Amino acid sequence: MTSRAFATCCLALLAVTEAAVASKIPDAAEENAIESPWLVVPIVSSDPKLGTSGGLMAAYMFRMDPASSVSMIGAQVLYTTTGSKVGGLFARTNFGENHHRLTAFYGGGKVKNQYEDFLGTGFPLQTEDQLKALAGRYLYRVKEHWFVGAQATNTNYTIVGEDALSGEILEQLGLTGFDSIGIGAVINYDTRNDQNSPSAGMIVDLNNIAYRKGLGGDVSFDVYRLGYKHYLPHGEGNVFVWRLNNHWTSDAPPGGYATIQLRGYTSGQYLGRNMSSIEAEERFRLGERWGITLFTGVACLYGGDKGCGDSSNIYPTIGGGLFFMVKPKEGMVATLEYADGNGSNRGIYLRFGWGI
Repeated sequence: MTSRAFATCCLALLAVTEAAVASKIPDAAEENAIESPWLVVPIVSSDPKLGTSGGLMAAYMFRMDPASSVSMIGAQVLYTTTGSKVGGLFARTNFGENHHRLTAFYGGGKVKNQYEDFLGTGFPLQTEDQLKALAGRYLYRVKEHWFVGAQATNTNYTIVGEDALSGEILEQLGLTGFDSIGIGAVINYDTRNDQNSPSAGMIVDLNNIAYRKGLGGDVSFDVYRLGYKHYLPHGEGNVFVWRLNNHWTSDAPPGGYATIQLRGYTSGQYLGRNMSSIEAEERFRLGERWGITLFTGVACLYGGDKGCGDSSNIYPTIGGGLFFMVKPKEGMVATLEYADGNGSNRGIYLRFGWGI
């Protein structure tokens, strides 16, 4: 993970944790369903770029009021064999009889990366990034399936080359790091039957971030995102999921460009002004708590001198794995998956939550 990818992941975590707050009103049986308020999940990943990463996520689950769904506060830490270490605190709350969703994240760390071919320059690159990030998102239910709200983020990172050549390449590419402060609006349309492990329905997430010098940042630029996920049940507990993901930038510096967000790729290694992807995943249930996943997808970087008509800007992925329901009543899941992309891009992931 690079620093710019970490900043992106802050907002991604907000979207994931906010979306995971159930919208249905629980009945009495559900109120008594939580066997333990604690959720502890190991986090492991391995890929050719970052080596092996290991860590832990721990969260405490509770209810803000009897008519609202489960909220949680927690923390996670991650260490890699390359010397990187990142960590963060997060909170996800649902209150006011499921009409309010508030999520927040604060984290930081030191990230070291080794690239064989950075951004297609043909040069290997070694970097060390010092970073921290603060982000928050609030949504209000204005109608049965409609939510509107706002989000904000403050990221501060410095990227340096670990040798003279790496430093020169970073300077030529304009990747020196920056402070960025931005605010934006969010619109959600959510018809999923369950927000932690949905088996039917869809969600549309449209949001933007306006980074401005006037807010205290170093640069002014805009980011727009549009995501769509559709869940289709079939068979005995099986679910087919497909997702569209779009990330567009306007006047962004290279460090603020969009990155490939597919399993099998290291976030931040491939950058472009814009990114669009499509993914499909099949979830086969083999028992009450176990099952397997099979997935595939493709992404494209475009804008400026990049276009989807050039195969060098196309990034496919394919893979599969296992899932285990850590908290069946709450739909909390852990997954272990392998993904394979172009060339040496591949990875193994053990984590909390679904891949898409």
